Amino acid sequence: MTITGATSSVDWKLAGRVGRSVAGPDPLVDSYLSSSLVEDFSQLTSQAESLVAQHTGLKAPGFARARVLDRHEWLDANLVSLRRLLSPLLERISNKSSRFAPLQTRVTAAEMGFLLGWMSKRVLGQYDVLVPESSDQDRGDSVYYVGTNILLLEKKYSFRPRDFRLWIAIHEVTHRAQFLGVPWMQSYYTGLVKEALSHFDPDPRALSLAWARVVEAVRRGNNPLAEGGIAALVASPEQQEGLRKIQALMSLLEGHGNRVMNELGQKHVVGQKRMAQVLDARRKRRGVSAIFSQLVGLDAKMRQYEVGEAFVTAVELAAGPRALDTAWRGPEFLPTVTELIAPEVWLKRVGLSVSVS
Repeated sequence: MTITGATSSVDWKLAGRVGRSVAGPDPLVDSYLSSSLVEDFSQLTSQAESLVAQHTGLKAPGFARARVLDRHEWLDANLVSLRRLLSPLLERISNKSSRFAPLQTRVTAAEMGFLLGWMSKRVLGQYDVLVPESSDQDRGDSVYYVGTNILLLEKKYSFRPRDFRLWIAIHEVTHRAQFLGVPWMQSYYTGLVKEALSHFDPDPRALSLAWARVVEAVRRGNNPLAEGGIAALVASPEQQEGLRKIQALMSLLEGHGNRVMNELGQKHVVGQKRMAQVLDARRKRRGVSAIFSQLVGLDAKMRQYEVGEAFVTAVELAAGPRALDTAWRGPEFLPTVTELIAPEVWLKRVGLSVSVS
């Protein structure tokens, strides 16, 4: 991984080493079982695209490229995406370099590597939403499947492999349909992320203010990590507004993805109900991993599935199975964080009539 320009604010090679150390050796990287994954996901991703398009009405252009990765490959792919996404922020940080800069590059790298290494052992699939650079076109429009994690779950819970794989593919392809089948979605999402990053203040004094917010939250008896982990704590007021918009969007997309996944799964996936129960229990883990999830904000992400799916379900029950199509008309039609927990408010605002049964 070549390190150039402003991205030297992070020691990316160190991030990769730390991530691979946390991920550990991939137990199935040379397994004969891995070969079946490549063939299956090539076929099942195509099948999932047809099912999702018919079910949602969202038709993404072209065809998704299924990529079966091991944990280290998934880690490397996400490090590349992070470098591209964080480039403007890292340039600003490099312009404020201090005598602590060498230490800062290593600490940041270790944090990124540790987080991605930990996640590499849990992720099943991922749609890579970031637009590739001109020099990186072969990564474009890819749906990733982390083969080791999928195989281990299939074995542990005796899932029917092709059914479980189709179910995972449906979820990831739904995200592709959301970002590409809704013409404005991808640029809107990346714009929100870049806007939030533009307000990030690398000044150490910002951390002092964040610590003051922690103390105040604890004094009031609140969990200071509940709304998004450390990232939410260090966010400025401007960033927090941007984070709320991102949170609302991702809650909707994750909830919609889960809803589509389960509705199609009931029709096309043998054992879907048990699979859903297993993954739901897996998200609600306890112990040390639960503490870590709070620190990095993954608990907030898991709540996105629940809040978003409850919103989508309520909207469909109140106004019909295609009522959510209104949200795809433009950013102004998206539900706010408040409306996600009050679907009736969103329905009224966008002018949808409630069905009377």
